[in-house]
Amino acid sequence: MFFRNLTFFRFPATLAKTLDDLDERLEECRLKPVGPSELMSRGFVSPFGRDEAAMSHRVGDGIWITLGGEDRLLPSAVVNDQLGRKIAEIEEKEGRRLGGRARKRMKEDIVMELLPRAFVRPVRCHATIDLEHGFIAVDTSSRKTAENLVSELRHALGSFPALPLNAETSVRAVMTGWLAGEPLPGGLVLGDECELKDPVDGGAVVRCSRHELQTDEIRKHLESGKQVTRLALVLDDHVGFVLGEDLVVRKLKFLDGAVDQLEGSERDGLHAELDARYALMAGELKRLFAVLGGALKFSAAEA
Repeated sequence: MFFRNLTFFRFPATLAKTLDDLDERLEECRLKPVGPSELMSRGFVSPFGRDEAAMSHRVGDGIWITLGGEDRLLPSAVVNDQLGRKIAEIEEKEGRRLGGRARKRMKEDIVMELLPRAFVRPVRCHATIDLEHGFIAVDTSSRKTAENLVSELRHALGSFPALPLNAETSVRAVMTGWLAGEPLPGGLVLGDECELKDPVDGGAVVRCSRHELQTDEIRKHLESGKQVTRLALVLDDHVGFVLGEDLVVRKLKFLDGAVDQLEGSERDGLHAELDARYALMAGELKRLFAVLGGALKFSAAEA
C-alpha cells in the first residue's frame, strides 16, 4: 500500500483535536453504491477494504484515510453512435434537420437510458494525515483528485481549513542550485532524472531520465540559462522521488534501506502487514516533509 505520489495540503496543527471523532464523521459519509441514473458516487471507505468497520487507521500521530468511489463507464463513442443513428432516423422520417437544442435533449435522454446498463468501476484514493506537522499527503499527482479528497474530508468534518502546500522561496531556483553544485540538505542526494526549461515562454525543454546529472552536458544547459523544474532525489537511501516545482512528489519509491525494516519480523494476517507498511511509510514521509520544508521554507498554515 505504499503511496506512489504525494500532493500536500497544510492545516494548522492546533486543529488536530478536531480529528478526535474522525471515524464517526467518516462513517456518516461512507461510500454508497452509485445509483442507476448516477454517473458516479463518492464516500469514505476503510483503508483495509470497503467492507471493513474501521474508517481510518492511526499509528502514532499519523492517520490513514481512504476516499472510495464508483464510476459508471459510458464511453462517449457509444453515446455518439446511438445519437447519430436516432438523429438520422428522425431527419429522414420528418424531412428536416434537428436543431441544437433538440440534439442536446436527445443526447441527455440516451445517456439516461444507457446509464443503468453501464459497467461500474471502483476507484480508491488514499491519504495520510500527519498531526505533528499539520499536513495531508494525498496519493496522487493530480491536483484535482487531491482537492476532491480534501473537499470530501472538509464536508465530513464540517470545517477543515486545509490549503495547498506553498513555499516561501522559489522551488525552481533552489533545485537549480542543487543541480549546479550547491549543498543539498542533510540526507538528500541527487537521483538520475531531471527536467530543465528555458525561463522564457515557449522555450526549450530538456528531460533526462536514468542519466548521471553531474556532467558537463547538464552543466552547459544550466550555463545557458535553463532552470530545473523537476529533480530526482534520494533521502537517506530510504526513499527515492521526483520533486516538481509545483511541490508535488512523483515516482515515490521506498528503497531497500526502508523496506528491509519489514523483513525478518513475523506478522499474522493482512491487517498486521498493512499496519507495518503504513507505520513505515508514515515515518518516512514525516522525515521527507521535514527535510523539504526546511530547505524550501514551507509556509505555515493559518488557523
